[in-house]
Amino acid sequence: MNKADYDRALYYTYRSEWDNLLILMVRTKDDFLSKKIEHFLHAYHYQHDYAIVEKYLFALLHYIEHANDTATILQEEALYSIGR
Repeated sequence: MNKADYDRALYYTYRSEWDNLLILMVRTKDDFLSKKIEHFLHAYHYQHDYAIVEKYLFALLHYIEHANDTATILQEEALYSIGR
C-alpha cells in the first residue's frame, strides 16, 4: 500500500483534476483504487443522472478513507516492531 496514492487520489478528486486522476488510475498498484477511480470517471463523463455519479464518488472517497486508515495502521505496526 502506498499512502501517497490515496493522498493524491483525494487531492485530485477534491481539485477536479480528472487527467491526473486518470494517470493515477493507470499507475497505482492498488487494483481496488484503480477500479474505483475508473467507475467514478466513467460515471462522471457518461451518466446524466447525478445520483449515480454521486454514488461512485462516495464509493471512491470511502475506499480512499478506508485504505488510508489501513495503511496508517500498518505503518505504525511496522515502526513499533522495529523499535522492539
